[in-house]
Amino acid sequence: MNSYAAIPGLSSRTVTVGSRQIFLSELGVGHPLLMLHGGGAGASGLSNYSRNIEALSRQFRVLVVDMPGYGKSTKGVDRSDPFGDLAQSMLGLLDALKIESAHVVGNSLGGACALRMALDAPARVSALVLMGPGGVNTTRSLPTPGLNQLLNYYNGEGPTLGKITRFIRDYLVYDGSLVSDEMIEQRYRSSIDPEVIAAPPLRRPNSLKAALRMDFTRDARLAQCQVPTLVLWGTDDKVNRPSGGPTLQKLMPNCNLYLFCKTGHWVQWERAEEFNAVVGSYLLARTPQ
Repeated sequence: MNSYAAIPGLSSRTVTVGSRQIFLSELGVGHPLLMLHGGGAGASGLSNYSRNIEALSRQFRVLVVDMPGYGKSTKGVDRSDPFGDLAQSMLGLLDALKIESAHVVGNSLGGACALRMALDAPARVSALVLMGPGGVNTTRSLPTPGLNQLLNYYNGEGPTLGKITRFIRDYLVYDGSLVSDEMIEQRYRSSIDPEVIAAPPLRRPNSLKAALRMDFTRDARLAQCQVPTLVLWGTDDKVNRPSGGPTLQKLMPNCNLYLFCKTGHWVQWERAEEFNAVVGSYLLARTPQ
């Protein structure tokens, strides 16, 4: 489903960030809004935000990336600190674009990256929107069935169309019938890129230290983070537990929480019109003058 290909004015290019090439698409003018996709097999920035880019570009300079390990960007992520590696790469992208601060929106793995950016460099993140972010209570309970599906995608027989179809229709969204065969096929094709198969970007932590580093509730900086934050979570999320929303609201001093009923892990796609309105108004009110 290449609906994003028809977005008028959308431009794409590759930006050098250290030793990596980061694929970036851009639309709109105004305060920068960096949008970070999730970590599912075959994920990419444009497919993740196909229903949001045009609406948000009416108020912001929307920057949609393929994070390291995904899409058209350089493959490979540091398994000892994946969230930190992704965050430093995205902060490096802001440097390359000469952007002092930006609003940052992140879904799932992108949410974990966005939150880590706010902890590592709070002055660079003017406001934060997290949709079902990873890294919340992850070492305090067993992985969800949906997360297990993600982590096991490249194991055993390896990637298959059946595996990715089951994940997307049964675990990613509340109503799997709304996802087209074309979208699933596109995700599958991206997931079997030989470079991705050689270095899958989303894997189980390779050590206890790495696992603990990936649990934000164990990071003392969370309670000190003053970045304005909006957390959005589907109450039927089968990948990252919705209980993570109240956890973040309790721990973070400036955290608002919005729960979407009958919604899974992909709030920005499943509830696009409401998402665009809520996120647009929240960020506009927190845009530096």
